Amino acid sequence: MESFASRADLQEIESEMPWAERPVARTIYQRLSLTRADHGTRPAITYQLLSDPQAPVVTLTWNDLHAQVTQAANLFRSLGIGPRDVVAYVLPNSLETAVTFLGGAVAGIVNPINPLLEPEQISAILRETKAKVVVTLRAFPKTDVPQKVAEAVRHAPNVKTVLEVDLLTYLTGLKRLIVPVLRPKNPVRHTADVKSFAAELARHSADRLAFDDAEADRVAAYFHTGGTTGMPKVAQHKVSGMIYNGWLGHRLLFRETDTVMCPLPLFHVFAAYPILMSMLTSGAQVVFPTPAGYRGEGVFDNLWKLIERHRCTYLVTVPTALSALMQRPINADISSLKKTFSGSAPLPVELFNRFKAETGIEIVEGYGLTEATCLVAVNPPGGTKKIGSVGLPFPHTNLRILQKTPDGFRECAEDEIGEICVASPGVFEGSTYTEEDKNHDLFAEGRFLRTGDLGRVDAEGYLFITGRAKDLIIRGGHNIDPGMIEEALMGHPAVAVVGAIGQPDAHAGELPCVYVELVKGAQVSVGELQAYAQAHIHERAAQPRHIEILSELPKTAVGKVFKPDLRRRAIARVFDTALAEARIAARVAEVVEDKKRGLVARITASGPVDQEGLGHVLGAFTTPWEMLAD
Repeated sequence: MESFASRADLQEIESEMPWAERPVARTIYQRLSLTRADHGTRPAITYQLLSDPQAPVVTLTWNDLHAQVTQAANLFRSLGIGPRDVVAYVLPNSLETAVTFLGGAVAGIVNPINPLLEPEQISAILRETKAKVVVTLRAFPKTDVPQKVAEAVRHAPNVKTVLEVDLLTYLTGLKRLIVPVLRPKNPVRHTADVKSFAAELARHSADRLAFDDAEADRVAAYFHTGGTTGMPKVAQHKVSGMIYNGWLGHRLLFRETDTVMCPLPLFHVFAAYPILMSMLTSGAQVVFPTPAGYRGEGVFDNLWKLIERHRCTYLVTVPTALSALMQRPINADISSLKKTFSGSAPLPVELFNRFKAETGIEIVEGYGLTEATCLVAVNPPGGTKKIGSVGLPFPHTNLRILQKTPDGFRECAEDEIGEICVASPGVFEGSTYTEEDKNHDLFAEGRFLRTGDLGRVDAEGYLFITGRAKDLIIRGGHNIDPGMIEEALMGHPAVAVVGAIGQPDAHAGELPCVYVELVKGAQVSVGELQAYAQAHIHERAAQPRHIEILSELPKTAVGKVFKPDLRRRAIARVFDTALAEARIAARVAEVVEDKKRGLVARITASGPVDQEGLGHVLGAFTTPWEMLAD
């Protein structure tokens, strides 16, 4: 939306409508019904099982989507799902995934679960949320999701019904005949009833809900955080926060004539709220390419052609996907694209500049988190975008930079680094997580969610993220708890102290890196530690990319591992390796702490330096750097 160009625009929008006087829709079903009434015959969701630009597509209009969501909500109620009961889904992207998300939120509480998780983690989430119904895939070639879910359900006795989605319905011709022959058997047994999602859906009314759609605000979704310990934390989302995200998308950006390409998964808040809920409010169309989105076979190779095919006006992405996309030629007419959105992890400056140079399209970077029902801040699509910042807070979002002191919380000055704290309609004050003990000390002044991210706000109100108070490792938008890695390696008898951090990576943003101090007199090789980590860290994304044994790890006065020194060491090693591989006569002289930018690598020349090449190599990383004067 071109009028959204500045902080003043956002303040004007906020003054137009106090959130207490929010739009007439007070429930998800009301919002869907209003959009159906306005845009019934327009396309709502388009889906391709295969990435080929000529592959068959299936589209639901708003009339179709309304009918199927109505059926799904009625189905879930018939299976015992009331307003406080949970429907979980462990699904890749499909039309059924969107229908389950919306229908589950209408009937009760919907709980999307990442299908890439291991069975024990899926099971832990099902037990924590007390899910009664699970929607997942029927056995299908090239996926182990049904097998993992069956094993998880075996250890979650609260699950009474498993509804299976069969992707065979999206196939045609020879493929449709071959899949039943290749369909794997599932040897895992559990006590839940297993039924066909499509068959059960067809048994229920598509005309109206079979129950009252109560207007009182309530929890309608549980999203687990990206932390990959044995039990990820589960955040609670209220209807008002979900509608708030959709209202922002429509008010600030999307119109019914827009088409959004979204290869992100519907178990992630980015796809569920800023995208799907914004479509639900604006009447725009979303395209989901393949079950695995960006991970799908051929998606990167065909994405430009898919954008041309569907005449997409917006592309939703993350830095790792942008990096991979920039390795492919632009082999299609993408003139329909207005903007590209990037989130989930910091965006390297080089990647921003390269994308704009090659496509003519600016990337709009934003900031959100699961605990806040996603949206917090964004660089103005129609105004100044400060590269390296995540933009301005959205209307009705109150953002503060605070430091905790013995006497309470202190407000930070302009450009002073502190913890980013947020209050908004998306923040469930006091009860962000389902486990009450995890809400302890989570709020500042009883209202402002402590995000665990460190940042600063400049004179014009732009937010810059400078670090993470909780030391999470963010690998391609996947949050990894370093404590899990440290705990696993501490189990080795030769290991005395472990420090896990995220080392810079040009593709994934960060990769897990581990520094180890051995028990006095003990001996072990790096290879042996790698093998031990592989055997004891079950989350693949958390497997350390680099393990290094030090004679002693840096520590604080009270004996804790001092991770900033480990990060300095990793930054220097990664940057020096990248420069050497590019044959650039430069190296890291030191890594220093900058009060505005966090850790900064200072580069010194060891010969004539190609400045453009230097910028291209180091600009691919999110870690800031600067060249020392001769």
